Amino acid sequence: MDALNEKQIAEGLANLEGWEYNGEALTTTFEFQDFKEAFTAMSRIAFECEAQGHHPDWTNVYNQLEIRLSTHDAGGVTEKDFRMARTIEALILPGE
Repeated sequence: MDALNEKQIAEGLANLEGWEYNGEALTTTFEFQDFKEAFTAMSRIAFECEAQGHHPDWTNVYNQLEIRLSTHDAGGVTEKDFRMARTIEALILPGE
């Protein structure tokens, strides 16, 4: 899978809520009510990551979850990252 160019990334970001491109990865931060809710979300995301064969870089501090998506093998952002971002949105922001 080839890395996307900046135009393709910008087009993909137009359909995602709260995600940004920082020159290396797609990034976002979610804030939850408490640690338990954040950890529950991480667990749900983890099952989807395994199913898609995609493992994000993420950091959790109390009620915040920061996620970075890039395809290391491709050396940048690919459609695989956008697919994972859409899945994460569907899990975290259902119905929005």
